[in-house]
Amino acid sequence: MALPISFNFDNTLEKAVGNEGLRPQDLKTGEGFATAAVQSFKLRVESGEIGFPVLPDDTATLRAVQEFAHDVRGRYDDVLLVGIGGSALGPYALDVAIRGPHPVQMSADGKGRLARPRLVVLDNVDPGFVAAALGQLNPKRTLVCVIAKSGSTAETLATFLIVREWMYAGAGRRARGQIVAITDAHKGDLLEIAKEERYPLFFIPGNVGGRFSVFTPVGLVPAALIGLDIKDLLKGARDANKVCWSNDMKKNPALASAIVHHALDRWQEKRVEVVFAYSQYLWGAAFWYRQLWAESLGKKVNRKGKVVEMGQTPVAALGVTDQHSQVQLYMEGPRDKMITFWEVEKPRVDLKIPKDLTKYDSTKYLGGKKLGQLFRAERIATEAALTEAQRPNCRWTLRSVDEYTMGMFFQMLAYQTAFAGELFGINAFDQPGVELGKQLTYGLMGRKGYEEFAKGLKRP
Repeated sequence: MALPISFNFDNTLEKAVGNEGLRPQDLKTGEGFATAAVQSFKLRVESGEIGFPVLPDDTATLRAVQEFAHDVRGRYDDVLLVGIGGSALGPYALDVAIRGPHPVQMSADGKGRLARPRLVVLDNVDPGFVAAALGQLNPKRTLVCVIAKSGSTAETLATFLIVREWMYAGAGRRARGQIVAITDAHKGDLLEIAKEERYPLFFIPGNVGGRFSVFTPVGLVPAALIGLDIKDLLKGARDANKVCWSNDMKKNPALASAIVHHALDRWQEKRVEVVFAYSQYLWGAAFWYRQLWAESLGKKVNRKGKVVEMGQTPVAALGVTDQHSQVQLYMEGPRDKMITFWEVEKPRVDLKIPKDLTKYDSTKYLGGKKLGQLFRAERIATEAALTEAQRPNCRWTLRSVDEYTMGMFFQMLAYQTAFAGELFGINAFDQPGVELGKQLTYGLMGRKGYEEFAKGLKRP
């Protein structure tokens, strides 16, 4: 199967970047670990412990989401998503990838501007942000998606209480039919609230964590509501599965990437990964990936209980914008970074630069060329300059940005993360470091049972 995605790591090798690069024996060591890493992860999936690889085969959920989206199509101008972390980053990334960056969006079919319905994401409890968002919306023409797997996330429920009051005040009793909840099927207060108020309900499988949930209703419901082709999205993810179980890094881009990341961290102490997205459409995906990589691999202890305090720090950068804000650091700063380029072969449109102002040297050479040429030249030049400076870099290339390709890319990055966890010997599917902050917040806000956590802290 010819893949619409490829991974190239030539510029991470010693022959390209000298002593900063990977030696043949480094890759050979990684390949030696690869079979065990794939098999170990496969056992976790087959036991039911980890569920994201099987999500693309869940046709029942696909049909239910498609039917729901079809039933409400045309009724709403805006989809208001209330969630945080994995409950928000995936839907936002899909929206930006397919319809374009906010606020200059095209509809999902590429026809016309001012895509409707808009996706408005409330993923922060900054009161000014929430108030401004609600001030722009009409509650009678808004569908609310409230998403929390635990059903008790403080930020999500606080914002939802405000949104719920706003909806009931503006839409009356109709508001009850304009709220859909996405949560765990068996537990949590959001589940009970949704049942009591009779909201439409969709469920997140118990063995799928938030940052891996983009192919559950967390991502599928908002995507379908704004007109994305979720069937194609899941087909891309399903086709990714066909190659991601191979233990041959030449056939499995996800495994190759995991081996390269692990080797650069282990042998060359590259503790920071800069994801340089050379497409405005992939900017949301860079933030989705930032959570996936950081929360999965940033761990205090390994799976044997030994303190290791490991994890690469992911940094999101946008080409060409951040050539003028970050590249100086990457070229001449600490040698603790690897760069991962994301490029797209086929731009959706291109623009011709007019042959005007030809008496000026700074404009004459540009006239008659395409803006896409300049964009591609910037990426090639940045990659070449970093390589010349002996800064290891690799590259994911996407044929285009559409639902099928994004489904495949997201699934490959999820597998890459899982394989990296196995190679590093840590559990990529928990997040114990996040829990203390949640407990302290509960204590400060007076939640029953968490009083001890607030002792010695100044209440807000």
